[in-house]
Amino acid sequence: MSSKVPVSPSEVETASPVRTEPVEVLASPSTSSGRADSAAPLAVVLPVAGPLLTRGGWSSFIVALLVVCALAPALNLLVPEASGFHLSGYMVGLLGKIMCYAIAALAIDLIWGYTGILSLGHGLFFALGGYMMGMYLMRQIGLDGNYKNELPDFMVFLDWKELPWHWALSDSFIATLFLIVLVPGGVAFVFGYFAFRSRIKGVYFSIITQALTFAALLLFFRNETGFGGNNGFTDFKRILDLPIATPGMRMALFVTTGLTLLGFFLWARWLVNSKFGRVLQAIRDAESRVMFCGYNPLPYKLTIWTISAVMCGVAGALYVPQVGIINPSEMSPAASIEMAIWAAVGGRATLIGPIIGAFIVNGAKSWLTVAFPEVWLYFLGGLFIVVTLFLPQGVVGLVKKLKRKGNQP
Repeated sequence: MSSKVPVSPSEVETASPVRTEPVEVLASPSTSSGRADSAAPLAVVLPVAGPLLTRGGWSSFIVALLVVCALAPALNLLVPEASGFHLSGYMVGLLGKIMCYAIAALAIDLIWGYTGILSLGHGLFFALGGYMMGMYLMRQIGLDGNYKNELPDFMVFLDWKELPWHWALSDSFIATLFLIVLVPGGVAFVFGYFAFRSRIKGVYFSIITQALTFAALLLFFRNETGFGGNNGFTDFKRILDLPIATPGMRMALFVTTGLTLLGFFLWARWLVNSKFGRVLQAIRDAESRVMFCGYNPLPYKLTIWTISAVMCGVAGALYVPQVGIINPSEMSPAASIEMAIWAAVGGRATLIGPIIGAFIVNGAKSWLTVAFPEVWLYFLGGLFIVVTLFLPQGVVGLVKKLKRKGNQP
């Protein structure tokens, strides 16, 4: 006699707590004599996603939202410069730049912390998004350039007579928004498809991503590519036909960056707590077991890889108008390694950790490059070694460990 045998789903370790619900399943196991026993309910524990944020998490999120949208604009635009509470234009630009880095660190956490894919080439996607925005900003200069020509100054200097084909849509802001998403996402999709289909993983994948960004670096250095060569794009005048250097525009870019960071954080929380996110973490912990369970890792890895690249592209696009320049140095291997350091310092597979790590590392960098410029690189290398050896779970992991010790009797 056939029987219905319940099969328990494999448990996947997640970074956030997961609630469980008992579900009654009727089973009629056969006996050796062929006589069926009476149906008895069996409890099968199924994982259920927890809340998007805890009550304390929502409180912190609302505080961050108020700081970005209300407190910072008030301190910068309404408080007099002579006051000690005034937020200077320099600090607005610095914090806006660090928030762009935090978005990139969050993107790294999705692929490294939750999927186990270490990329040393995400600086390429950050720079591609920046170049898409930079092309639009260069077209916004118009006749206000040094040569009073519709062409960007570097093209006039190189005796170009017309815009190259890849500048065709650069005068449209709407088209630029699409390109900011499509160009980094397209490059990541093509590269990821062939890499993941070939089952390249671990350190080999990391080396290939580093080679990819270095090849792009050499390509963008060439003047004939039409991307400004070594100098890149700079001397921006306007965005959406509005002056870009005014305090109001700087604050608008700051608020936009902050809202983008908070939005990406919430969306990432939802993603990692979903079934898709649990499969990603299963791939991170035991990819071969995931395959034995009937899942194909390729679409999962390719999807999160492309999403991560798009997030970096958006971060780069927000970065350029605030910093005022984009050049090939943004896609250097060193820049991509720094992104991994931000995630490691803050704490992988936590989402909030990489954001904190980006603020810690770049805040220290801004201070040390002024106070002790000769020791900055030693500090960065030493920080990464200390985190690797003594803080494998980063700053967030250390805080959680101290809390557990404090709660013990």
